[in-house]
Amino acid sequence: MRDRFAEGIAEAMDAVPGVKVAIEPKPYEPRGRIIYGLTGEGILLAQKVEKLLQNPENRKILENDSLVGLNPEVGHVLMGFEDLAYAFSLALEYGKLYHTHWNSQPLGNYDQDLNVGVVSPEQAEAALYVMKMYGYRGYFGIDINPERMPVERAVINCIDAIKAMNDRINNLPHEDIIACTEKPHKNRGILEAILIRARANNPSILSPMPKVER
Repeated sequence: MRDRFAEGIAEAMDAVPGVKVAIEPKPYEPRGRIIYGLTGEGILLAQKVEKLLQNPENRKILENDSLVGLNPEVGHVLMGFEDLAYAFSLALEYGKLYHTHWNSQPLGNYDQDLNVGVVSPEQAEAALYVMKMYGYRGYFGIDINPERMPVERAVINCIDAIKAMNDRINNLPHEDIIACTEKPHKNRGILEAILIRARANNPSILSPMPKVER
C-alpha cells in the first residue's frame, strides 16, 4: 500500500517534471489511520518518492535541490501528539519544510482548525523560534474553520497572533538563550526566567533577572 502510494506520486511528478510537491501529514480523519500521518513518516515518504523519480529533468534537479517536501499543519501535528517545535525542526533539518499551515488544536482530539494561539500558544512560539533559528523565509498559511466569528476577523486575528509571537521572539536575548542551552549546568532555571519576563506586561514588578553565565 505504501509503495503504491509513493509510486503514484512519482509517476505523476515524472509526467510533469520540475514541479515541487508538498505533503501534509495527518494521523487520522477521514480514515481511522492515514498512512504517512506523522512528520517523520512524511519525511520518509518524501525521500522515497525522490528515489523513485526517473525523468532526467527531475534527476538533474535532485543533484542540488529537493522536489518533495512537507507542508505541516499545526493541528495535524498536535493531533498526532507530536511536539510542534521538534516536528518542525525535523522537516527543517532534512530540507523538507516547503510551507506551513497555522491554527491551534488540543492534543489528539478531532481536527478543530481553531484560530492561531488560542490553544497552547507556547507550542506555536516554540515552533516559530525554531524556524527563526533555521532562517526560514517561507510562507505562513492560515488553515482555520471559524465557527463563531466572521471569517475576515478570524483571519486578521490569526495574522496578528503570528506577528505578536514573532515580535516577542525577535526581542528575546538570543545570546543568553544559547548560553543557557550550551551550559545548562551553569544556568539552571535561567531560561525559564527569561521566558517569564518576555511574557510579562511589566517586567519591572518581578524579581531581578539572574545573571547568565557564559
